[in-house]
Amino acid sequence: MGQKKDLTGSEKSKIVRYLAEGCSSLKIAKLLKRDHRTIKRFIQNSQQGRKKCLEKPRRKITAHELRKVKRAAAKMPLATSLAIFQSCNITGVPKSTRCAILRDMAKVRKAERRPPLNKTHKLKRQDWAKKYLKTDFSKVLWTDEMKVSLDGPDGWARGWIGKGQRAPVRLRRQQGGGGVLVWAGIIRDELVGPFRVEDGVKLNSQSYCQFLEDTFFKQWYRKKSASFKKNMIFMQDNAPSHASKYSTAWLARKGIKEEKLMTWPPCSPDLNPIENQWSIIKCEIYKEGKQYTSLNSVWEAVVAAARNVDGEQIKTLTESMDGRLLSVLAKKGGYIGR
Repeated sequence: MGQKKDLTGSEKSKIVRYLAEGCSSLKIAKLLKRDHRTIKRFIQNSQQGRKKCLEKPRRKITAHELRKVKRAAAKMPLATSLAIFQSCNITGVPKSTRCAILRDMAKVRKAERRPPLNKTHKLKRQDWAKKYLKTDFSKVLWTDEMKVSLDGPDGWARGWIGKGQRAPVRLRRQQGGGGVLVWAGIIRDELVGPFRVEDGVKLNSQSYCQFLEDTFFKQWYRKKSASFKKNMIFMQDNAPSHASKYSTAWLARKGIKEEKLMTWPPCSPDLNPIENQWSIIKCEIYKEGKQYTSLNSVWEAVVAAARNVDGEQIKTLTESMDGRLLSVLAKKGGYIGR
């Protein structure tokens, strides 16, 4: 009698579904019209219906070929294992062997993101560093907005899963399910805010100034002493709603002008310490690949994470500015990382 074929993918899926419904292996065998022993073997070892043949011995790679692979990997960052081996004219090597070889000499990493800096940008970053080199950064309020989505960054939904356990289901929604725009600031060891931008509001010059009036000025700034207001320096980036003539004139009427309004070099998120604070908050609200079902729930998570922010952590970030300025000068205006 001929040997029966292994279970198909469709049959395996049905077995898993029937098991979830509480069916016995004998009943499943009758439903699928397969031998009971075949079903039992699959249940005992869900990875395969029959024992696979022993793997063929791996192709041996010579020391000379290894050196070629190492040089190619250095010259071709982010290339696939197949592309690296093909560039060395090494064929007939299975993917598992290629990856095992590359793991001994390289790591799988994402490309680093950084702002596009041209010569003009670098010169302006150097001028900015020289201008504020002697500034007391404990008096600077560093501000910025952050968009938080319901789903969070895709790359963060990864983690260790025990053998035999199924990966949790993750929702896939357009634009990350939508999100909330949040504004905040840090000064010395204090977090200012966060404040939520009203849903559906696009921040232009007028709406940005009105937002600051309703949140930052009424809820925080007005409570400060006259001496604090006199010495505070307000920092914001060069977003159109921030750097427009309308916003600059409006802030001037509020007393934030000239030396009290920090000039900001273009394409420089790496110089703003609140970007690091946003990263810390995002790590907290999206830990373990967490997703949210409503805009209010993700906002509540932001508020809870902000409530737990450590003042010493903020102080470390604000005190890092002297080092950042020196790094900008040392790298002649180049990107310094975050």
